[in-house]
Amino acid sequence: MLNIKKTLSEGSAEVVLEGRLDTTTAPALESELKAFLPSVTDLVFDFEKLEYISSAGLRILLSSQKTMNRQGSMKLIHVAPEINEIFEVTGFSDILTIE
Repeated sequence: MLNIKKTLSEGSAEVVLEGRLDTTTAPALESELKAFLPSVTDLVFDFEKLEYISSAGLRILLSSQKTMNRQGSMKLIHVAPEINEIFEVTGFSDILTIE
C-alpha cells in the first residue's frame, strides 16, 4: 500500500510518500505526477515514511528527474538508510539530489 499526499503552490510541489512504492502502487503515483508535473518548476519528494522502493518506483523517479531537468529542480528529502542504500547500489545517488 502507498499513501500519496501532495501539496501544490505556485510552481512548486511536495509529494509525501508513505508505505511501499512497487509495481502495484507505482501506476497511481505516475498518474498523480502526470497531472501536475508540467506546471511545476520545483519538485520535492519526502521519503520519511517510505518503507520500500522497487525498480518500478525507480523508473518513475528517473522519469520525473528527466522532466525536472528541463523545467526546474527535483530533490528527495528524509530518505531512510535502507532506501538510500538502494539508490547507491543502483547508481541513482549520482543522478538524484538527496538531502
